Amino acid sequence: MADPSSYRPKPGQIPDSPGVYKFRDEHRRVIYVGKAKSLRQRLANYFQPLTSLHPRTATMVTTAASVEWTVVSTEVEALQLEYSWIKEFDPRFNVKYRDDKSYPYLAVTMNEEFPRVQVMRGHKKKGVRYFGPYAHAWAIRETVDLMLRVFPVRTCSAGVFRNAASAGRPCLLGYIGKCSAPCVGRVTAEEHRELADDFCDFMAGRTGTYIRRLEKQMMVAAEDMEYEKAARLRDDIEALRRAMEKSAVVLADATDADLIALAEDELEAAVQIFHVRGGRVRGQRGWVTDKVEAVDTAGLVEHALQQLYGEESGEAVPKEVLVPALPEDAESVSAWLSDRRGSLVSLRVPQRGDKKDLMETVARNAQQALVLHKTKRASDLTTRSRALEEIAEALDLDSAPLRIECFDISHLQGEDVVASMVVFEDGLPRKSEYRRFQIKGFEGQDDVRSMHEVISRRFKRYLAEKDRTGEWEPVAEGEVPAEAPEDDGRPKRFAYPPQLVVVDGGQPQVAAARRALDELGIDDVAVCGLAKRLEEVWLPGDDDPVVLPRSSEGLYLLQRVRDTAHDFAIRYQRSKRTKRIRTSPLDAVPGLGESRKQALIKHFGSVKRLKQATIEQICEVPGFGRKTAEAVAVALAQAAPAAPAVNTATGEIMEDDGGTTA
Repeated sequence: MADPSSYRPKPGQIPDSPGVYKFRDEHRRVIYVGKAKSLRQRLANYFQPLTSLHPRTATMVTTAASVEWTVVSTEVEALQLEYSWIKEFDPRFNVKYRDDKSYPYLAVTMNEEFPRVQVMRGHKKKGVRYFGPYAHAWAIRETVDLMLRVFPVRTCSAGVFRNAASAGRPCLLGYIGKCSAPCVGRVTAEEHRELADDFCDFMAGRTGTYIRRLEKQMMVAAEDMEYEKAARLRDDIEALRRAMEKSAVVLADATDADLIALAEDELEAAVQIFHVRGGRVRGQRGWVTDKVEAVDTAGLVEHALQQLYGEESGEAVPKEVLVPALPEDAESVSAWLSDRRGSLVSLRVPQRGDKKDLMETVARNAQQALVLHKTKRASDLTTRSRALEEIAEALDLDSAPLRIECFDISHLQGEDVVASMVVFEDGLPRKSEYRRFQIKGFEGQDDVRSMHEVISRRFKRYLAEKDRTGEWEPVAEGEVPAEAPEDDGRPKRFAYPPQLVVVDGGQPQVAAARRALDELGIDDVAVCGLAKRLEEVWLPGDDDPVVLPRSSEGLYLLQRVRDTAHDFAIRYQRSKRTKRIRTSPLDAVPGLGESRKQALIKHFGSVKRLKQATIEQICEVPGFGRKTAEAVAVALAQAAPAAPAVNTATGEIMEDDGGTTA
C-alpha cells in the first residue's frame, strides 16, 4: 500500500487548465482515469488526509504509485480523451457498465453488394445498419417475417446465395414472394439496394410515408378493377401495421429520443435505456456496474452516455437524450453528442407530460433490474470471498490469491502440442488476459517438459517487463526514485504477477512448474496442481495431496479455473489441427499468396478442374505468367490424391467439383 504523499506532485507543477489525468500502480498499469475543468483543483482533492476521503477513493490513491496528466483545449476534448483512455486501458477503479453483448439486433448489411437482413449480436460492424436491441431474437424474426411481404430483401447466408446463383434457382422465399431473388437476377443490385433502403427507413420510424403510398396504390388498383393487386396491397398494409403494433406508441409527437434512467445504492447501480424512434419503443437495454469510485447520479449518467454513444455516429445518436440528472458539465457533454451525431442534440431532464411519465416507467425497469441483479449476486460476492479464503487457508498462503493463473497442456497423440493460460481476478475470469502457447522447445508428447517450458516463458516475459520498467532497482530512504521509462499504460502481455499458479495435473506437473519458477529466482508466487482423477490438490514437495471437501467453494473455484484452461487449450489445439488438415497442393507453390490461390479456384471452379487444366489455360488467369503456371501444374501433379469426402447425412461420396457419386 503506497503513501499518496510519496508521489504527490510539487506545488505549482499541476496546471490550472482542463485536462485528463491517470493514476498508475507500481506495475505502471493505469488504474484510474478522470477529467477536470481544472486539473490543479481536481487533483488536490485526491491528496487530502485519507480519513477525509471516500473509502473507495482512499483505496485507489493508496493502490496508485504515480499520477500524470494531459492538458487539452476544451472540456469536450477532455470528455473524448477520457472515454478513449477508459476503453483503451480498462482501469480497475473506473465505473464500467457490464454491457450484455448478447443483445440481439435487427441488422441490415449495407456494406454488401446485396444487403442482407439478419439477427446480429456482439460488437457493431462498420457499414451495417442496426435496429434495436430487442429483448428476444424471436421478436426480430416475427417483425422481419411481416415486413418481407412489402420489402422482400435477401435474408439468406452467403453460402445459400452462391448455391442458388450457381443452380439458377432461388430458395423457397423467392418462390413465395418474400425475397426479390437477386441471386437469379430477378432484380438488379441497384433495385435490391433501394428495397433495403426502404426497409431501413421504415424501421427508423418513417412509417407514415409507406403506409400512405400503399393506400394510394391500393385505391388506384381498385378503381382500375385490378382487384387481385388491390387485395395484395391491402394485405401488405395490414402486415406493416401489425409490425408497427409490436412496438406501442409511447410519445404522440413521433419523437426520436433515448431515455436513460438509473437505480443505485451505495455499492451498485443499474441503468436502463429505452430507444424511442417515431414515438415507438424500438429497443431496450440495461447495464449494471459496481460503484468502484465515489460517483453521484450525474457522474453515472455521464459514464453511461460515454459508453452508449462513444462509438456511435450519425442517426445512431438521437436528436434528444432524456436523463434523470444532468452531468456536471452538461454543455460539454451535449456538444460532444452533437459532434457524434453531426447536428444538434438536446440533453435534458423531462419535467412534465408524456416524456416524464415514460421516464418513470424506465426508472421502474431500472429498479427492478437492480433488485433482480442483487438477488442473484448477493450470494456470489460472499461465495467468491469465501472461496478465495478457503484456498488461502488450504494452501497456507499469506493472503487470498486475488489473481490466479492456470496452465494446461493439450495435444492429439503428440501432435500440435499447445498450452493455455487463463486468468481469474477476484474469482472472476479476465478474458482479455488469456494467452495461448505453442510448444517450441521439443517435439513429441511430454506434458511435464511442456509445462516447464510454458511456465518459464510466461515468467521470463514478466521479469523482462519488470526489468524494463525499473522495478528491480532499489531506492534508498530519502532518495528520489529515477524517472520510470516512457510507458503508454496499456495492459501488457504477461506484465502482472499472480499470487497463485494452478497447473492441470498432479505431482510431476507441479514439480515442473515450481522448478521453472525457482530457476528464474521467483519465490513469491505459490504453485499448486489439480489432478482430474480424484480432484486432489497437489503442492510442491509434498508426498500427499491436500483434499478439500467436496462441498468446498474453494475446490469449486479451482475446478472452474482448471476446466476453463482445459477448454481454452482444447479449442486452440483443434484450431491448429484443423488448419493443418485444411492444406492445399497450392501451398507448395513458392510465392503464391492467398489472393492468387482464390483467383485460380474461382476461375476453374474446383481443385479437380484445376488439375485437369493445361499450362496455357492457367496462364489465362490474370496475374499468372508461364513460370508460375508451370509451378502450379508441377505442384498439383506431385500432390497425393485426397481422400473422398463423405456426406454424413446421406452417406454419398462427394466429388471435388461439388457432385456426388453413388
